[in-house]
Amino acid sequence: MPRVVRSTIIDAPVDALWSVLRDFNGHESWHPIVARSEIERSQPSDRIGCVRRFTLQDGSELREQLLTLSDLEMTFSYCLLDTPIPLFNYVAHVRLLPVTDGNRSFWHWESRFTTPPGREAELAATVGDEVYTNGIEAVRQLPALARQEG
Repeated sequence: MPRVVRSTIIDAPVDALWSVLRDFNGHESWHPIVARSEIERSQPSDRIGCVRRFTLQDGSELREQLLTLSDLEMTFSYCLLDTPIPLFNYVAHVRLLPVTDGNRSFWHWESRFTTPPGREAELAATVGDEVYTNGIEAVRQLPALARQEG
């Protein structure tokens, strides 16, 4: 079972980063592979169990469900419900922690899933690079997280 992990330090306060990431439907505004996204049934994007339906830039449509969300622990988990990509039993977890040196944030993003035999490395690289690494780099560039120099 592949496990994909990406962790990094973001040069922004943890509360500012959390305000961006906790919006389960917010990835449309920052992730470069997401073309559009909506929460089904007009539910709030922080309601446990809500489902986001989104379209990638290549036209692929996916559905993911929010499994957990904790503002206290700055964590959330979600799973894939429908995807044309052969990722099965996909569950991802995001966790933020404050870094006191410089008022920065530690971001940990990981997932586990199964794939068709022989495609583990290929699909782990897709998730790790195209989804996680590209998403993290896009968030780094958000004006809302830019440092205010005094």
